[in-house]
Amino acid sequence: METGIQNKFDNYPNHVQPLLLQIRTLVIDIAKKHNLGNVEESLKWDEPSYLVNTGSAIRIDWKPKSPEHYFIFFNCNTKLVDTFRELHSDVLQFQGNRAIVLSIYEPLPTETIRQCLTLAMNYKTIKHLPLLGS
Repeated sequence: METGIQNKFDNYPNHVQPLLLQIRTLVIDIAKKHNLGNVEESLKWDEPSYLVNTGSAIRIDWKPKSPEHYFIFFNCNTKLVDTFRELHSDVLQFQGNRAIVLSIYEPLPTETIRQCLTLAMNYKTIKHLPLLGS
């Protein structure tokens, strides 16, 4: 992990850092499992950002103004969040067409988030499919 990104994670509250690192680990694992190539990890808008060649950028963050939640952000010009809402509105909460909102008090719905991240990381190849091929 690059120094700037490590510093960002180090500055999250102790109870939030493992939650965000869990999502980071999922992204890296998905890229390996699906042979998506290297994951470009950087800071975009001061948020950890992840991108593979076949996908749309994924950003994660926690914000002091919403201390009980952390977020997975997606490009709002994609069909990603609308698709996630169609598939998982019974499990997930959303912020407009740009983010999945997660509670720091609830366990991560790992398999649901894994599916959402996988769709985002393959977006360029599936964006033409109904419900992104789900």
